[in-house]
Amino acid sequence: MQEDNLFEYAVIRVVPAVEREEFLNVGAVLFCANQKFLKMAYNLDEKRLLALNPTIDIPEIKEYLTAFDQVCKGGGDGGGIGSLPMAERFRWLTAVRSTVVQTSKVHPGFCKDAGEMLDRLFVQMVLQS
Repeated sequence: MQEDNLFEYAVIRVVPAVEREEFLNVGAVLFCANQKFLKMAYNLDEKRLLALNPTIDIPEIKEYLTAFDQVCKGGGDGGGIGSLPMAERFRWLTAVRSTVVQTSKVHPGFCKDAGEMLDRLFVQMVLQS
C-alpha cells in the first residue's frame, strides 16, 4: 500500500495589468520532497488574456512560463536557480512577486502520486476556472 506524502502546490497566474490586480489562472506547480517531484503544468488561454488586456505581450508571457518550467526541471537550462536543490527552486518559484507572472500562496496536502495530484489540481484550478 502506498503511503500519503506531503506535497505543496501553488497556482500560477498571469496578471495582465498589475495595477488592476485581475488575473487568470494558467498553471499549477507542485513539489513533493518524498517523491523527489517538482513539476508544473500550464495552459495559456490567449483569448482570455487578450480580453483582460488587449496589449499584453503574449510571446513574453510564454518566455516567462518556459523559464518557470526550466527551473522546475533543474539543470543548466534553469540558469543559476536551476542548479539549486528542488525545495529551494520551489521556494524561489513561489516567492511573492509584483510581476505579470505570479503564484498564489502555497497550499499543503497529502497524496499518493504527485503526478496525478498535479494533473487533478491543474484541471480544477486552470481548465475548469
